[in-house]
Amino acid sequence: MRMLLIHADQFEYEVTEKAVRDAEPLPDEPHKASLRDVLVCFCTVEEDDGVDPGLIVERASGEIRELAGKLGVDTVVVYPYAHLSSELADSSVAVPILKSLEDKLASDLRVARSPFGWYKRFLIRCKGHPLAESFRIISAAEGRAAVPEEIPSEYMILTPDGGEYDPRGYDFPPGEEEFKALVSKEALKRESLGGTPRLLGYCRKFSVDWEPFSDVGHMRYGPEASIMFDLIGQYSMNLVKSLGIPVFYVRGSNMFNLAEPPVLEHAKLFGDRLYELTVDNRRLVLRYAACHQQFSIVKDWTISYRNMPFGTFEIADSYRLEKRGELLLCFRVRKLHMPDLHVYCRDVEHAKELSMLIHTRIYEEIRKLGREYVSIYNMTRSFYRENKGFILRLLEVEGKPVLVNFVPEGRYYWVLNVEYTVIDEVGRPREIATFQIDVGNARRFGITYVDEDGSRRYPVIIHTALIGSIERYLFTLLDKAALDERRGVKPMLPLWVTPVQVRLIPTSQEYLDETLEICSRLMDSGIRADVDDRSLTVSRKIREAEVMWIPYIVVYGEKEKGEGTLSVRKRNGEKLRMRLEELTSEIKEQCRGYPTLAFPLPVKLSDRPVYR
Repeated sequence: MRMLLIHADQFEYEVTEKAVRDAEPLPDEPHKASLRDVLVCFCTVEEDDGVDPGLIVERASGEIRELAGKLGVDTVVVYPYAHLSSELADSSVAVPILKSLEDKLASDLRVARSPFGWYKRFLIRCKGHPLAESFRIISAAEGRAAVPEEIPSEYMILTPDGGEYDPRGYDFPPGEEEFKALVSKEALKRESLGGTPRLLGYCRKFSVDWEPFSDVGHMRYGPEASIMFDLIGQYSMNLVKSLGIPVFYVRGSNMFNLAEPPVLEHAKLFGDRLYELTVDNRRLVLRYAACHQQFSIVKDWTISYRNMPFGTFEIADSYRLEKRGELLLCFRVRKLHMPDLHVYCRDVEHAKELSMLIHTRIYEEIRKLGREYVSIYNMTRSFYRENKGFILRLLEVEGKPVLVNFVPEGRYYWVLNVEYTVIDEVGRPREIATFQIDVGNARRFGITYVDEDGSRRYPVIIHTALIGSIERYLFTLLDKAALDERRGVKPMLPLWVTPVQVRLIPTSQEYLDETLEICSRLMDSGIRADVDDRSLTVSRKIREAEVMWIPYIVVYGEKEKGEGTLSVRKRNGEKLRMRLEELTSEIKEQCRGYPTLAFPLPVKLSDRPVYR
């Protein structure tokens, strides 16, 4: 807020006509005033004032009251004035701030406030003393800086048998090396040595990179990576369907107006990681996840207790202003894609039942990849005391200790937030998936349901992304390949998400047409296959296919034609003869339960540009 403060012998004003469409409503009688010996406060409310309006009002009223005391006046005018800044707040922000400022001053001063959004003619006669004219800039930044960034935490290790231990004295048994890495980093604040992960080279292999023409932290996906991205997205949708509850797919905007109170309240929870922009003098925030859009939609629904549980889902492009020095391809990025599911439950007990289903599914998915999570359970001490039995049921699924982080009472909108973390190739904890039991956002966004007794209640909402963001799931796949390579195993992706599942290599041009026919039959069966028809030696084509982690390399020539078989090299090193039907059956069996995608690339490699 900017304020021009004038001590006046005389001040008169009269409203003439509307200046903006959403001007503040006026009473029926003419709106005017005439005052003597008055402090006139010309106030310009700015966009940023909506971030912390209470602090703005507190500081502005303090400045006005202090100056009024020095001048010995007991009357002030709060006068909206649009000419002290070019970054104006709209009426939804400005009017509540001006009204609040009026109320704050009225506790010990006589206050007149002219209406917002109207042209007015005014007459002012300024006194001619040193304090008669002054200017103030009111900012919430100073006040926000006084709030500590670190939320106080108290850590405890909880074992499946209910044992509670101080992390500083816990004796980690063999097999808990990954959990030890988590505790060391999060509870004991010890950094691992780290290093350069193999992941970065793998990303280049599949044309995953940063976009240099954008802000830092934004990724781009080449042809192979786009296939992987689409498959992971479809898989996340299939998982949601498999939960056995009604789920409604929605879609909408990725930017929301900070002038809307629920948006602003929710945005405050994420501090300096919000991505903001200004359009038409409106301060907008890019969504952190799908919460804003899904809640904005559901608040308009008529919901009965009979409808619950149900979910809303969107693969939401989401934005987080991560620090430059912490950015990592596929893991810490500024634009991500979150398969965001919200499950609406009757109450906390109902949410706990659904949480067991979600928690179990999250663990099933990571174990399909041959990996394990180590978990952080964030909650208040009161929730832990009242729900320890439920927490231990969650630990039964994990089968190992978890790190509990006790947070201050009333600080968060959730009562339980579980972070599922892998320990990556270089020994660093990386959070992948999550779920939260949210008891605050239904009230914040005005989402209600009609209970069995006819009363209107706020649902409890579970937030989850069962496999994490698409980027972090891809990170998990590539990091698993890096761990395998470190152990001396050939790195590879799960067959269902591998961009090219079969590479066919004719021994000469003489067999190209027949190789293309084989490729066509594979593709008709839902298998992604291509043909290396380039003028290179067969051995070089095989080497290049191996570099690209192609799971099945098929060589076809005179011998194969004569025998009616295919010469197949598997990624695991096995070489064998197979009939086409056997190869097709084996691949389809390995991909059972996973999505397929029609091959979007030219079948012949000679038809593709060189893009690596």
